[in-house]
Amino acid sequence: MLNYTPTITRKKAPVMWKIYSLLTIVMLLWGLNLPMLKYLLTYMNPVTMTALRVLSAGIAVFIILGALKLVRLPTKKEWTYIIGGAALNVVLHHYFLNMGLFRTTGTNASLILGTGPVLTAICTALILRNYPTKIQWIGALIGFIGIGSVVLAAGEKLTGLQLGDAFIFFAILAQVLSFLVIAKSARTLDPRLLTAYMLTTGSLILFVISLIQEPGELIKFTTVPPSFWTVFAASALLSTAVGHMLYNHSIGQVGPSKAAIFMNLNTLFSLAGSAIFLGEIITSRHLFGFILIIIGVILGSGAAEDLWKKRKIKAEPS
Repeated sequence: MLNYTPTITRKKAPVMWKIYSLLTIVMLLWGLNLPMLKYLLTYMNPVTMTALRVLSAGIAVFIILGALKLVRLPTKKEWTYIIGGAALNVVLHHYFLNMGLFRTTGTNASLILGTGPVLTAICTALILRNYPTKIQWIGALIGFIGIGSVVLAAGEKLTGLQLGDAFIFFAILAQVLSFLVIAKSARTLDPRLLTAYMLTTGSLILFVISLIQEPGELIKFTTVPPSFWTVFAASALLSTAVGHMLYNHSIGQVGPSKAAIFMNLNTLFSLAGSAIFLGEIITSRHLFGFILIIIGVILGSGAAEDLWKKRKIKAEPS
């Protein structure tokens, strides 16, 4: 019996490191996806491009899962999760993300997306009736101050650039709420299969929206350069298909709050990608906002309190 606990610990450690490694890879894919989307939007209007990109990603996930023999028809209850997840994670998230990128910079979008961990921690706690501590609320406040240093420092009205920033915030909020749906559905439905159904269902809804909002836009796909299709394939297949499949799988393994902690890496990779590929300038205001967002993540996610409790326990005499 004395050797039982250490044996379990040794078995669990590699599994957790595997999940953490997957999450880091996903953040790299999502971070680089932001400048890729910004590039694609120079040739296409946002909704039509997004609908085709997400549909391509959904088909790719179905092909991967079909090869693994993981495809099955969902139950009626599981369809409610699919529809809810598609509405939040695909339709609202991708709609506002691309509409926002159409109006703001990749750098600003990167910093606003960095509030994902704080929003996830707060929303998870509120919906599960496990209310945040004072430190978590302070973390949330610091994180939002970080956003304000980027978005509101220009002192302009909520038009143009500011409207794009607001759209980016709505995009991350919708995605955060979808994580709760994914975590709940993981009890019976493989999150990877949920991803496939969500992407295809959501893309069809986006196509309907695009026909209303951007009529005749599909013809532009015949005029884009070859470089467009290279970036399009990388964004659809790697960032959206593989990225969402791995992230949703991770949520089912470690929960939305722990998985969301890694989203601060998304901000780092996005900032680097925007500077390298788009030539955007990172100012001291952006760095100041980034630091505040990171502090907000550490406090708001509960990581600081957990670390403090562990150190306190170790410091107590045995």
